[in-house]
Amino acid sequence: METVIIFALGVLVIALGLIISIALHEWGHYVPAKKFGVYVSQFMIGFGPTLFSRQRGETEVGFKAIPLGGYVAMAGMYAPAPGERSGEVSTTGFFDKVVGEDRTVAEKSVEEDMDARSFYRLSLPKRITIMLGGPLMNLIIAVVLYAVVFVGFGIPSLSLGVGSVSECVISATQTRDECLPEDPTAPGAQAGILPGDQIVSLDGQPVESWFAVTEIIRASPGRALAVGVERGSQSLVLSLTPLLTERYAFDEDGEILLDTEGNPIVEQVGFAGIGSSFENQRQSIVTVFPAVWDNIVGVGRVIVTLPQRLIDVAQAAFGPEERDPNGPISVVGVGRIAGEIATVDTMAVRDRVASLIGIVASLNVALFVFNLVPLLPLDGGHVAVALYEGTKRRAFALLGKADPGPVNASKLMPMTLVVIGLLGAMSLLLIYADIVNPIRLFS
Repeated sequence: METVIIFALGVLVIALGLIISIALHEWGHYVPAKKFGVYVSQFMIGFGPTLFSRQRGETEVGFKAIPLGGYVAMAGMYAPAPGERSGEVSTTGFFDKVVGEDRTVAEKSVEEDMDARSFYRLSLPKRITIMLGGPLMNLIIAVVLYAVVFVGFGIPSLSLGVGSVSECVISATQTRDECLPEDPTAPGAQAGILPGDQIVSLDGQPVESWFAVTEIIRASPGRALAVGVERGSQSLVLSLTPLLTERYAFDEDGEILLDTEGNPIVEQVGFAGIGSSFENQRQSIVTVFPAVWDNIVGVGRVIVTLPQRLIDVAQAAFGPEERDPNGPISVVGVGRIAGEIATVDTMAVRDRVASLIGIVASLNVALFVFNLVPLLPLDGGHVAVALYEGTKRRAFALLGKADPGPVNASKLMPMTLVVIGLLGAMSLLLIYADIVNPIRLFS
């Protein structure tokens, strides 16, 4: 019962993080829209029937029954075609045209005022600012949460603590991992190094990273090295003589080097048979931005290869194939992973909290990248329409032609409905796959 409660708490944390992220995303649209004088009839979190709302000036603020999204309803997001009524209210959400209460508000308002305060009448920079405000909020949230994890909690990194000591030396090209009588004793074990020892110096020089320890050992086969260690309250100096053996070659990032045929490159280097322990180490703030960028690039790759990845998901959902742990996942799958993390007893509580914060950060990166896709009804689609309109008007001006006026983006509604249908089908497929064949991190 306790495990179920903890699992539910993990899911709840992610759900709340997602709802707050969506609210701030829409707030990123709302604030500049109000600043630029656009008529905003609604600011809603979720879709479906209204659960709770309050009138704040001319804007109704509230929560809907289905908390899987949100929207800001603005007048004139789509420029009217000649002869059409102006001041139509549309939204920043997937369900573009608002029905019900929004249309009633529009009818009660003075139509001329509605048209004068329409989104499409704003300048190009202002329209782009409003539409990019939402994704920008997600990016800011992601940066802040990454900073909390990296700088506040720290991330698991190789430390100077000894985590393992091999009993013998086995060549890297061997497939076995058990020692045989003829295998030589590992130099680390022979030197008396124990798991838990903290290496403070090597060859008489202080060391600051495990990478430095490894480099000195690999470059010193057959040469006795003085290893300074701290063992509890004791400070010891042990003699370690690395043994020349075959090991894999690594690059500066710790990745195994491959030859032209894709095989690992093996080299003769010194070997001690000691491994580092992982410890949470707080990072510099400057490490946050490369981490966020790597996440952005990763999400971008998923979106670019989405058709093939969805085929893989379908094959895993309706067949025996394994799910790709780096593939797309639904909110159901994210919640399941969050629940699993919350119930892992082998992880410290602070590590579980940091992992859940990291998931929310990654979700915000995904929202940032996904909303920049230049397809309606996504934010990137509205930006693309605005850029097209600006380019068209500039081209007409250069050619000495009359201003063509705003682009009637409502003509793209059939394509928009297709995009909405595809997104809905994708969501259903991912939810089904996450139920019948979920991605599991710990099993």
